[in-house]
Amino acid sequence: MSEPDDDWSAGVTAGFIDPVSMEDDPAELFAGDAGTLDADVRRVLVQLLRRKFLLAEKNPAQWRTLLENQQIIESRMHDLFVRLVVDHDRGVAYKQQVRSVELDVPILLKDDPYNRAETLVLVHLRTVFQRERGTGETSARVDIEELEQTVLTYFDPYDHNLARRQQEVRNAVQRLAGEGLLAEESTGRYRITPMVEVVLSREKLAELNEWLRDRNEATA
Repeated sequence: MSEPDDDWSAGVTAGFIDPVSMEDDPAELFAGDAGTLDADVRRVLVQLLRRKFLLAEKNPAQWRTLLENQQIIESRMHDLFVRLVVDHDRGVAYKQQVRSVELDVPILLKDDPYNRAETLVLVHLRTVFQRERGTGETSARVDIEELEQTVLTYFDPYDHNLARRQQEVRNAVQRLAGEGLLAEESTGRYRITPMVEVVLSREKLAELNEWLRDRNEATA
């Protein structure tokens, strides 16, 4: 095999082939990889697309990666017609489906509405959180027994299957805890996180409370 041409070798060392940035020429993470993001940034992007929220408190390393690479992550999400929202005060990031009457936007994100029990638990959590903050408390907490007692009053009074209704409430608590709205501090004792304000605005809370009052009066 012939040796490399001396002039060509000199050209390489002299800088005819310039180094490129990681964004333009990354190391492949898998066979045929054409992506341009570092592995950690890709993981954050996937988490944002997979989960409802990314919480700074629960995922500090991913939160730092998000803030350091927010522009490129935002760009990737915009390519999918998805908007990134980063709430620095509450330490939460989440996504929103872009919708437009002027533009034909394919819908990527499916609505995953809360069921009856989840909505009722959410209303109670938001109410307690708002009340405690209004008195100057920096945090709000609830017990599972308190949640059950309050939420069950909104169920059908003629439904006498107490065990089934209690399980519905506990399943709702598990979902909301999994989404970061609740943090279990001890068995059956939960701290309500500021995420509850993102999910349920003050205006929506007032609307739901009025609906529940009307419903209770109708069944009284």
